[in-house]
Amino acid sequence: MVQPGDTLFSIAAAFGQDVKDLARWNSIDDPSRIRVGQTLRVVPPRSETAAVLPVTPTGPAVTKPLDGSSAAGTAAPAPAVEPSTVPGPVASIPETKPPAAAPSADWIWPVDGKVTEKFDEKRNKGIGIAAKEGDPVVASADGQVVYSGSGLRGYGNLVILKHSDDFISAYAHNRQILVKQGQMVKRGQRIAEVGKSDTTQPKLHFEIRRQGKPVDPLAYLPPR
Repeated sequence: MVQPGDTLFSIAAAFGQDVKDLARWNSIDDPSRIRVGQTLRVVPPRSETAAVLPVTPTGPAVTKPLDGSSAAGTAAPAPAVEPSTVPGPVASIPETKPPAAAPSADWIWPVDGKVTEKFDEKRNKGIGIAAKEGDPVVASADGQVVYSGSGLRGYGNLVILKHSDDFISAYAHNRQILVKQGQMVKRGQRIAEVGKSDTTQPKLHFEIRRQGKPVDPLAYLPPR
Protein backbone atom coordinates (compact mmCIF):
# COMPACT_ATOMS: atom_id res chain seq x y z
CA MET A 1 0.00 0.00 0.00
CA VAL A 2 1.36 3.40 -1.03
CA GLN A 3 2.40 5.55 1.94
CA PRO A 4 2.99 9.33 2.06
CA GLY A 5 6.30 10.13 0.36
CA ASP A 6 6.44 6.89 -1.64
CA THR A 7 7.25 6.93 -5.34
CA LEU A 8 6.91 4.10 -7.82
CA PHE A 9 10.68 4.07 -8.11
CA SER A 10 11.27 3.82 -4.36
CA ILE A 11 8.69 1.02 -4.07
CA ALA A 12 10.31 -0.87 -6.95
CA ALA A 13 13.72 -0.49 -5.31
CA ALA A 14 12.44 -1.67 -1.92
CA PHE A 15 11.16 -4.91 -3.47
CA GLY A 16 14.06 -5.41 -5.89
CA GLN A 17 11.89 -4.94 -8.98
CA ASP A 18 12.26 -2.89 -12.15
CA VAL A 19 10.08 0.23 -12.11
CA LYS A 20 8.95 -0.53 -15.67
CA ASP A 21 7.71 -3.97 -14.61
CA LEU A 22 5.92 -2.46 -11.61
CA ALA A 23 4.18 0.05 -13.89
CA ARG A 24 3.15 -2.69 -16.32
CA TRP A 25 1.83 -5.04 -13.63
CA ASN A 26 -0.36 -2.24 -12.27
CA SER A 27 -1.39 -0.70 -15.64
CA ILE A 28 0.24 2.62 -14.73
CA ASP A 29 0.92 4.83 -17.73
CA ASP A 30 2.54 7.67 -15.77
CA PRO A 31 4.91 6.45 -12.99
CA SER A 32 4.67 9.82 -11.26
CA ARG A 33 0.93 9.45 -10.67
CA ILE A 34 0.31 7.11 -7.74
CA ARG A 35 -1.82 8.00 -4.74
CA VAL A 36 -1.53 7.42 -1.02
CA GLY A 37 -3.55 4.37 0.00
CA GLN A 38 -3.32 2.76 -3.44
CA THR A 39 -2.54 -0.96 -3.40
CA LEU A 40 0.11 -2.06 -5.87
CA ARG A 41 1.20 -5.48 -7.13
CA VAL A 42 4.91 -5.92 -6.35
CA VAL A 43 5.40 -9.44 -7.75
CA PRO A 44 4.74 -10.69 -11.29
CA PRO A 45 1.20 -11.84 -12.09
CA ARG A 46 0.68 -15.56 -12.60
CA SER A 47 0.67 -15.11 -16.38
CA GLU A 48 4.32 -14.00 -16.27
CA THR A 49 5.55 -16.72 -13.92
CA ALA A 50 4.26 -19.68 -15.87
CA ALA A 51 4.45 -20.65 -19.52
CA VAL A 52 3.24 -23.52 -21.65
CA LEU A 53 5.54 -25.42 -23.96
CA PRO A 54 4.11 -25.51 -27.49
CA VAL A 55 3.35 -28.95 -28.88
CA THR A 56 4.04 -29.58 -32.56
CA PRO A 57 2.66 -32.88 -33.97
CA THR A 58 5.60 -34.64 -35.63
CA GLY A 59 4.46 -38.24 -35.43
CA PRO A 60 2.03 -40.67 -33.83
CA ALA A 61 0.86 -40.06 -30.30
CA VAL A 62 2.99 -41.62 -27.59
CA THR A 63 1.63 -43.32 -24.46
CA LYS A 64 4.06 -43.34 -21.57
CA PRO A 65 3.39 -44.94 -18.15
CA LEU A 66 3.97 -42.85 -15.02
CA ASP A 67 7.01 -44.93 -14.07
CA GLY A 68 8.90 -43.49 -17.04
CA SER A 69 9.17 -46.72 -19.08
CA SER A 70 8.00 -46.78 -22.72
CA ALA A 71 4.71 -48.51 -23.42
CA ALA A 72 4.89 -51.54 -25.69
CA GLY A 73 4.11 -50.95 -29.35
CA THR A 74 4.38 -47.16 -29.20
CA ALA A 75 6.77 -44.77 -30.76
CA ALA A 76 9.80 -43.67 -28.76
CA PRO A 77 9.27 -40.44 -26.84
CA ALA A 78 10.82 -37.26 -28.15
CA PRO A 79 14.20 -36.28 -26.68
CA ALA A 80 14.02 -34.27 -23.49
CA VAL A 81 14.36 -30.53 -23.90
CA GLU A 82 17.61 -29.19 -22.48
CA PRO A 83 16.79 -26.37 -20.04
CA SER A 84 19.75 -24.33 -21.25
CA THR A 85 18.33 -24.18 -24.80
CA VAL A 86 14.91 -22.87 -23.77
CA PRO A 87 14.71 -19.08 -23.48
CA GLY A 88 12.99 -17.08 -20.78
CA PRO A 89 10.47 -18.46 -18.30
CA VAL A 90 9.91 -21.61 -20.36
CA ALA A 91 13.20 -22.94 -19.03
CA SER A 92 11.65 -23.33 -15.61
CA ILE A 93 9.25 -26.00 -16.94
CA PRO A 94 11.81 -28.62 -18.02
CA GLU A 95 13.81 -27.89 -14.89
CA THR A 96 11.80 -26.81 -11.86
CA LYS A 97 13.76 -25.87 -8.76
CA PRO A 98 12.67 -24.52 -5.39
CA PRO A 99 13.69 -20.95 -4.53
CA ALA A 100 17.40 -20.73 -3.85
CA ALA A 101 18.33 -20.81 -0.20
CA ALA A 102 20.94 -18.49 1.25
CA PRO A 103 23.12 -20.42 3.68
CA SER A 104 25.19 -18.35 6.07
CA ALA A 105 28.34 -19.23 4.12
CA ASP A 106 27.06 -17.07 1.24
CA TRP A 107 26.74 -13.91 3.35
CA ILE A 108 29.22 -11.84 5.33
CA TRP A 109 28.72 -9.10 7.89
CA PRO A 110 28.33 -5.74 6.15
CA VAL A 111 30.16 -3.83 8.91
CA ASP A 112 32.14 -4.56 12.05
CA GLY A 113 30.16 -3.64 15.14
CA LYS A 114 27.79 -4.77 17.85
CA VAL A 115 24.16 -5.57 17.10
CA THR A 116 22.17 -3.03 19.08
CA GLU A 117 18.76 -3.51 17.46
CA LYS A 118 17.39 -6.96 16.69
CA PHE A 119 14.92 -7.98 14.01
CA ASP A 120 11.22 -7.66 14.76
CA GLU A 121 8.88 -8.24 11.83
CA LYS A 122 6.40 -5.65 13.08
CA ARG A 123 8.72 -3.01 14.54
CA ASN A 124 12.13 -3.42 12.93
CA LYS A 125 12.57 -4.89 9.46
CA GLY A 126 16.27 -5.55 9.97
CA ILE A 127 19.06 -5.18 12.50
CA GLY A 128 20.98 -2.16 13.76
CA ILE A 129 24.77 -2.46 13.95
CA ALA A 130 26.62 0.19 15.95
CA ALA A 131 29.81 1.46 14.29
CA LYS A 132 31.98 4.54 14.00
CA GLU A 133 31.06 7.20 11.49
CA GLY A 134 33.08 6.64 8.34
CA ASP A 135 33.62 2.90 8.93
CA PRO A 136 33.44 0.89 5.69
CA VAL A 137 30.15 -0.75 4.72
CA VAL A 138 30.63 -3.76 2.41
CA ALA A 139 28.32 -5.82 0.23
CA SER A 140 27.11 -8.82 2.23
CA ALA A 141 26.94 -10.94 -0.95
CA ASP A 142 27.47 -10.59 -4.70
CA GLY A 143 24.76 -8.52 -6.34
CA GLN A 144 23.65 -5.53 -8.37
CA VAL A 145 22.86 -2.06 -7.06
CA VAL A 146 19.14 -1.50 -7.68
CA TYR A 147 18.84 1.62 -5.54
CA SER A 148 21.33 4.25 -4.43
CA GLY A 149 19.99 7.44 -2.88
CA SER A 150 17.96 9.06 -0.14
CA GLY A 151 14.42 8.85 -1.52
CA LEU A 152 13.04 6.31 0.98
CA ARG A 153 12.00 8.13 4.13
CA GLY A 154 13.44 6.89 7.39
CA TYR A 155 16.42 5.18 5.72
CA GLY A 156 18.65 8.17 5.02
CA ASN A 157 21.34 7.45 2.43
CA LEU A 158 20.41 3.97 1.31
CA VAL A 159 21.88 1.25 -0.89
CA ILE A 160 19.81 -1.76 -2.00
CA LEU A 161 21.44 -4.77 -3.67
CA LYS A 162 19.64 -7.47 -5.60
CA HIS A 163 21.32 -10.86 -5.23
CA SER A 164 18.84 -13.10 -7.04
CA ASP A 165 15.16 -13.24 -7.92
CA ASP A 166 14.55 -14.12 -4.27
CA PHE A 167 16.95 -12.02 -2.21
CA ILE A 168 17.78 -8.34 -1.77
CA SER A 169 19.71 -6.59 1.00
CA ALA A 170 19.51 -2.99 2.21
CA TYR A 171 22.13 -0.77 3.87
CA ALA A 172 20.75 2.40 5.47
CA HIS A 173 21.86 5.62 7.27
CA ASN A 174 25.15 5.87 5.36
CA ARG A 175 27.31 8.98 5.48
CA GLN A 176 28.46 8.47 1.91
CA ILE A 177 27.41 6.10 -0.88
CA LEU A 178 30.24 4.74 -3.04
CA VAL A 179 28.29 2.85 -5.72
CA LYS A 180 25.82 3.77 -8.44
CA GLN A 181 22.55 2.21 -9.53
CA GLY A 182 23.07 -0.64 -12.00
CA GLN A 183 26.61 -1.37 -10.79
CA MET A 184 27.61 -4.98 -10.11
CA VAL A 185 29.39 -5.55 -6.79
CA LYS A 186 31.22 -8.44 -5.18
CA ARG A 187 30.85 -9.76 -1.66
CA GLY A 188 33.11 -7.74 0.62
CA GLN A 189 33.34 -4.79 -1.78
CA ARG A 190 33.08 -1.40 -0.10
CA ILE A 191 29.77 0.22 -1.06
CA ALA A 192 29.30 2.99 1.53
CA GLU A 193 30.51 4.58 4.76
CA VAL A 194 28.71 4.35 8.09
CA GLY A 195 26.78 7.50 8.93
CA LYS A 196 23.79 8.79 10.87
CA SER A 197 21.51 10.06 8.11
CA ASP A 198 17.90 9.96 9.36
CA THR A 199 19.04 8.71 12.78
CA THR A 200 20.63 10.15 15.92
CA GLN A 201 23.85 8.14 16.11
CA PRO A 202 26.20 6.40 13.67
CA LYS A 203 24.98 2.92 12.81
CA LEU A 204 24.13 0.67 9.92
CA HIS A 205 20.55 -0.52 9.53
CA PHE A 206 20.82 -3.79 7.59
CA GLU A 207 17.98 -5.76 6.04
CA ILE A 208 17.64 -8.99 4.07
CA ARG A 209 14.39 -9.55 2.21
CA ARG A 210 13.33 -12.83 0.65
CA GLN A 211 10.72 -12.50 -2.10
CA GLY A 212 9.98 -9.02 -0.79
CA LYS A 213 9.42 -10.14 2.80
CA PRO A 214 11.83 -9.01 5.56
CA VAL A 215 13.67 -11.89 7.24
CA ASP A 216 16.01 -11.94 10.24
CA PRO A 217 19.55 -11.23 8.94
CA LEU A 218 21.01 -13.11 11.90
CA ALA A 219 19.58 -16.32 10.42
CA TYR A 220 21.75 -15.81 7.32
CA LEU A 221 24.90 -14.08 8.57
CA PRO A 222 27.72 -16.25 9.93
CA PRO A 223 27.75 -16.50 13.75
CA ARG A 224 30.08 -14.32 15.76
